[in-house]
Amino acid sequence: MKKLYILLVFCIAMMAIGDGFAQRSKHKHRGKHKTHKVTKKKKRSRKKTARFEPIPDPRLLDPDYDPYLQCEDTCNHVHGIDLSHYQGEVFWETVGENTKMAYVYLKATEGGDRIDSQYERNIELAHRHGLMVGSYHFFRPKTPLLQQLRNFRMQCRPGEQDLIPMIDIESTGGLSTYEFCDSLFTFLAMVEKTYRQMPLLYTGRNFYNKHLQGLVDDYKIMIAMYTPEEPVLADGRDITMWQYTSKGRIVGIRGFVDKSRFMGNHGLREIRYQHYDW
Repeated sequence: MKKLYILLVFCIAMMAIGDGFAQRSKHKHRGKHKTHKVTKKKKRSRKKTARFEPIPDPRLLDPDYDPYLQCEDTCNHVHGIDLSHYQGEVFWETVGENTKMAYVYLKATEGGDRIDSQYERNIELAHRHGLMVGSYHFFRPKTPLLQQLRNFRMQCRPGEQDLIPMIDIESTGGLSTYEFCDSLFTFLAMVEKTYRQMPLLYTGRNFYNKHLQGLVDDYKIMIAMYTPEEPVLADGRDITMWQYTSKGRIVGIRGFVDKSRFMGNHGLREIRYQHYDW
């Protein structure tokens, strides 16, 4: 009986020790839980990108500026413009109200197969709003000449012209001056035969001095030179018209436009289209 009592006490003691060990183990396990440090999120800094605003034409900020004026120096000359698809859709009703402008040349074609996308619209509306209209062809020396003539003739129809055709001459196409001139003069003769009148020639001063000096005396010419001084050619020949800026402004046309004027005593009557019975 005594042994049984001792055994019972021993069992109770061992149970108490086991329970204490379990409590310490549980507490120790809880102590191993990781703690998370709360940190504030950094705000992402957005870099400000520079915005480039277009610089307005200073003349448009001038309260005394009259956008209907055609000349940046005086208005004692006969003025006009030339247009192509680069000017986009033109507000011809507004342009037609500009009594300072006497004529407009429209790009019709280039080379053997290019047709200006705005030509048909431009010539129809320019006529509708009372403007004197002419058409021009951008000459490509290495493109077959008959193909170029046909291209131009299909667009530049005699019955729709108020001004003689104009040929835009700006490139030799990589040909020598002799080869270039041979191609050009053959084409000019073809144009003259087709329209029964000599075309107006458009070119730059430097290009003329290098390739055409003394060779086109029988033709009326428009010289492009964007300086305050009037152009003077190396051979001293007479200049009919001067394209004096490629950055002109006119109400009814978005962006820049080429402006030109007659030189000296030259006038509009010299480039009027002579209509014949076709």
